[in-house]
Amino acid sequence: MLGEDHSLTKDFPEYQSTITKLNTDNEEFAARAKQYNAIDKEIRVLELQDAPIDDEAMHQLKHDRMALKDWLHQQLADAAN
Repeated sequence: MLGEDHSLTKDFPEYQSTITKLNTDNEEFAARAKQYNAIDKEIRVLELQDAPIDDEAMHQLKHDRMALKDWLHQQLADAAN
């Protein structure tokens, strides 16, 4: 779905309190979460504007978002255990 919100709190509602704690206590997590949210927002805006960038650039943005999301999810899972 175009323009879909993939924010951490929306995709991982079960980790809401862990996200808040890591954003406060872990500088690396907070920085990467901020970067993830910025890329996610950029993708949503571009999709809603009919992606005024080439396919390769959009693919790279989505790849970067996925890599960050994987890293962030691993941190959340580790912190929750």
